[in-house]
Amino acid sequence: MAAPYTLKRLTDVDDSAPRFGYEDHQEARFATRDLQAEQTGVSHHRVKPGKRQGFAHRHENAEEVYVVIAGSGRVKLDDDIVDLQRLDAVRVAPTVTRQFEAGPDGLEIVVFGPHHEGDGELVQDWWTD
Repeated sequence: MAAPYTLKRLTDVDDSAPRFGYEDHQEARFATRDLQAEQTGVSHHRVKPGKRQGFAHRHENAEEVYVVIAGSGRVKLDDDIVDLQRLDAVRVAPTVTRQFEAGPDGLEIVVFGPHHEGDGELVQDWWTD
């Protein structure tokens, strides 16, 4: 690392959702590179009101912590569905499949975990009820 710290406003990180056709569902900002973090993954997500993320995902190695910073909604964790509100924090083990759904005011989360390049599997059409 060149500097002893890096400051970055998460809303200034590029929104990757439009590149993959998910702009109607969410915003997704992956800040690890912008922060020059070598070992920590950080991302910021906004799920639009009444929508679900465009896909679910799971990891092989990375445990993650999701913190709700605004709005409310639900998360499906394997076979469980959990209600979420502002300032809830959810730790998710690596192999648990997860997908978020926003309530009427949207859902805004910040995600933290160890960064393992290429450690992530997308799961399409998973939460279908």
